[in-house]
Amino acid sequence: MAASTKSSVVLKAVKQVVVQWCPFEPNVRSTRDFLFMVGSEKARATNMNCEVKAIVLEDLDNGLLSSCGDSDRPADGERLVMKGTFLTGREMLQAFQTRCIAKELQPKAMK
Repeated sequence: MAASTKSSVVLKAVKQVVVQWCPFEPNVRSTRDFLFMVGSEKARATNMNCEVKAIVLEDLDNGLLSSCGDSDRPADGERLVMKGTFLTGREMLQAFQTRCIAKELQPKAMK
């Protein structure tokens, strides 16, 4: 069982979080909840260099963009894309945090 998810948001291993949603999709609340948790002052204080972007999609004809989703870009360039239509805000945050913790625990690659 997960601990309190609101207090455990750590953006240390992330360069950018992009949350995009279409306001006309049926389950947009979970995506907005995720944005609220990731964009909070407490979460943003864990990495002042992390950019949190919110994009409201208006074009329903664009099939690629009309599906609501969230993506993060960890420091190594990997992406995590989640569809808010099929997940709750807490599930998205849990998957996001699991990825961030795994990235923090990986040894740094030597150049």
